[in-house]
Amino acid sequence: MRLSTRVGIAVGCTVPLLVLACGGLLLQLVSRDLRAADDQQLRRRAAAVAPDARALLRASADDRPKAADTRERRLFDAALDIGVRVTGPGAAFSGGPQPGPGVRLPASATGPVTVRDGARAWRALARPVRGRAVTGTLWVFAPDTASRARLTLVRRRVFATALLAAPLSGLLAWGVAAGASAPLRRLTRRTAGLDPRASSARPAHERTGVGEVDELAATLRTVLARYDEQAARTADALDTARSFASAAAHELRTPLMSMGTNLDILTGHPGLPAPDREEVLDDLRGEHARMLGLLVMLRELGRGDLVEAETFGRVDLAELADTAVAEARRRARDADITLDAAPGLTVHGWEPGLRLLLDNLLGNALAHGRDERGGARVRVGVHGDAGQVVVTVDDHGPGIPPQARQQVFERFRRGPDSAGSGLGLTLVAQQTELHRGSVTVTGRPDGPGARFEVRLPPHPGATPVRRDWLIGTAGPERSQSFPKEGP
Repeated sequence: MRLSTRVGIAVGCTVPLLVLACGGLLLQLVSRDLRAADDQQLRRRAAAVAPDARALLRASADDRPKAADTRERRLFDAALDIGVRVTGPGAAFSGGPQPGPGVRLPASATGPVTVRDGARAWRALARPVRGRAVTGTLWVFAPDTASRARLTLVRRRVFATALLAAPLSGLLAWGVAAGASAPLRRLTRRTAGLDPRASSARPAHERTGVGEVDELAATLRTVLARYDEQAARTADALDTARSFASAAAHELRTPLMSMGTNLDILTGHPGLPAPDREEVLDDLRGEHARMLGLLVMLRELGRGDLVEAETFGRVDLAELADTAVAEARRRARDADITLDAAPGLTVHGWEPGLRLLLDNLLGNALAHGRDERGGARVRVGVHGDAGQVVVTVDDHGPGIPPQARQQVFERFRRGPDSAGSGLGLTLVAQQTELHRGSVTVTGRPDGPGARFEVRLPPHPGATPVRRDWLIGTAGPERSQSFPKEGP
C-alpha cells in the first residue's frame, strides 16, 4: 500500500474520531450549561414560593384550616410547573410534578441534587423555612431533562459532521500526501537500479526541499558507503585468512618434515642410545616451540591488519612499558633490564598492539642482544622529543650490520642461528605503521650493541588505508636470513 493511501486512510479514520471526541466534549459542556441554567431557575422559584410556604406552616400550626387551604392554593399557584413539598412538625403538603413519597430525599442539600424515582430523574432543592414559632423544609422539584431536545439535536449534528468528515478528510489527505511524496518516488526511481555488488555508482546529491526526503537520501548514501567499507573489510579479511593459511602452510612445512624425520628415528630405532635419543627429543621440542611461536606471530599479524580505529584510545606508554619490563624480567631472570620512563606520556593508540610492540622489542634484545659471556643487559627508555613519544631499547650484543638494518623488519627474516619465527620485528614495524610512527635501528650510542628507536605521534589520526603485513607474507619473501653477528 502506497504511503499516500496510508496517510489518506489514517486521516480519514482519525478526523471522525477527533470530531466525535470534540462533539462529546461539546455535549458535556452544553449539558452542564443547560443544567446550570435549570438549577438557577429552580433557585429563583424556591425563593419566590418560600414566603407562601412559611405562611402555610404558620396557618397549619395555628390550626386555621381555611387559612391553610388558602395559603396552599397560593403556594401551588406560585410554583407554576415545578413540584413543591413542604414539611414541618406534624404537617406535610405537596403538589405538582415530583418524585413519589417513597423516594428518600437527602437529609440536607445545600444545592440542587439529583434523585431518582425508578427510571426518571429529578433535580431537587431544599430550603429551610423558619418563622415565628414555625420551622420546616421547602423542597422544590423539576424533571432532570437538561433540555434533552436541544442535546439530541447537537448530538445528531456531531454524528453527521463525523460521517461527512471521514471521506472528505481522507481524500484531501491523500491528495496532499501524494504531492508531498513525489520527491520520494523520484528518489526510489533513481536508486531502484543500483546494485552495490556490481557497480560503484551512487545516487547523486540533489536537494528536493523536503527535509525528510533529503535526510533519507543522505542516510541511503551513508548506508551504501558503509556497505562499501564493510565489503572492503570483508575482502581484506578474506585475503588475510588466505594469506594466513598460505604462510602457515609454507613456513610449517620444514619443521613438520623435520619433526616427522625425528619421529621416524625414534620409532624405527627403539634401542637408540640415551644421548642420541635426548638429542632427537631436543630437536622435537625446538621445532614444536618454533611452530607454536610462528602461529602466534601470524595470528598477531592478522589482528594488526584487521584492527579498527574504534578500538583506539588514550594509552599511558610509560605505564605500559613498566608492565612489559616487569613481564620480561619474570621470563628472563638472569637478564639485567632497566627502565627510564618519563611519567604521563600518552598516545592515542591500540593498547594490545603497543604492548605487542614493546614485548617484541624486549624479546629481540634478550634473544640477540647478549654479550660475549652470554649476559643480557637491556635498557628501555620512554621520553618525549619534539612533540613525539620516543621508545628506545638498547642491548649489549654484537649489533646489526648497517647494510642489514632495514632488512630485519622484513617478514620471515631470521638470523642463521635464530630459533624464532622471523616475525617479531615485523610486528614491531606493523604496529609502528599502524600508529603512524617510525622505527629505526642503529648502534648503541655508548658502546657495542643495537638500539631500536620507535617514534610515535600523540595523535596519529586515521589508521592506514591499506594494511597488508600478513597478506604480503604470501609474496616472494621466504625464510631469508642474514648474519646478525657484527662484522
